[in-house]
Amino acid sequence: MSPKRLLCAAALSLCFAGSAAFAQTAAPTAQRADQPGAQTSAPEAPAPVLAPVAPTAAPASPAPSTASAPRSAAATLTGPVRNIVLVHGAFVDGSSWNGVVAKLQQKGYHVSSVQNPLTSLADDVAATRRVLARQDGPTILVGHSWGGVVITETAANAPNVAGLVYVAAIAPDLHESTVDLMKRAAPAPAGQAIIADANGFLWLDRARYHADFAADVPEHVTRVLSAAQVPIAQKAFSETVSQVGWKDKPSWYVLTTKDRAVSPEVQKFMADRMGAKVVPMASSHLAPVSHAEAIADVIDRAARELSRQQ
Repeated sequence: MSPKRLLCAAALSLCFAGSAAFAQTAAPTAQRADQPGAQTSAPEAPAPVLAPVAPTAAPASPAPSTASAPRSAAATLTGPVRNIVLVHGAFVDGSSWNGVVAKLQQKGYHVSSVQNPLTSLADDVAATRRVLARQDGPTILVGHSWGGVVITETAANAPNVAGLVYVAAIAPDLHESTVDLMKRAAPAPAGQAIIADANGFLWLDRARYHADFAADVPEHVTRVLSAAQVPIAQKAFSETVSQVGWKDKPSWYVLTTKDRAVSPEVQKFMADRMGAKVVPMASSHLAPVSHAEAIADVIDRAARELSRQQ
């Protein structure tokens, strides 16, 4: 072999050797901090049973890709609940969950916050389903305000949803809309602060954002939230759900007793109708911001209880 070819062969050998060494040293760090056992405060539950590893003999034909193979409901709900998917409501975006996300991550959970377009119920459900499809194992869906409508529709027939947590959220029954439920009580003060634009979207008056939506959030924070608010399509509040996830999923409901956007009376009606476990909280409507730690604790307790049932 010529000197030039010997040099090329030596270089290729070094590349393969380096790749193998990197794979061996990187493997131990692949475990996420949010996997079971990574945090001392994480729920105690048995590890999921793994399927037997197939023999290493070469198959006669290429094996089907496991990435596209659908999981059965039983397989998806095996093991402890480690995944939390958070769904925001109107006049905020996914960042409204930031405090809750941080607390849940400290407890060892894998947390995802959906960014709803707020253009229609169907669009928000589609956005939530995309995030839900990325979860590996049992998952809790959490909805705040309008997000409750979204998780109600999304959770039905979703095999990896183990339970639902509603936070001052709308929880409709079949063919019921947000407007239908809000009529069950006197008009809330925040309703009078909602302004429709020429394009059919609703905005919350910045001057009333703090008082009617988030009275227990510092004003310097609500000024930022109101500036970054995401409007919701007016038609969304009249759209009805075609399926109801809370009919066959365990549910929890955080009832905000100082709410000026969704009447505590309406919240109690919805929670009682669902048979949800009610957690009263002396909070404004924007509880995920003003009471982030308490909301995270409710979700954590729900996950622990569901994990014990697995």
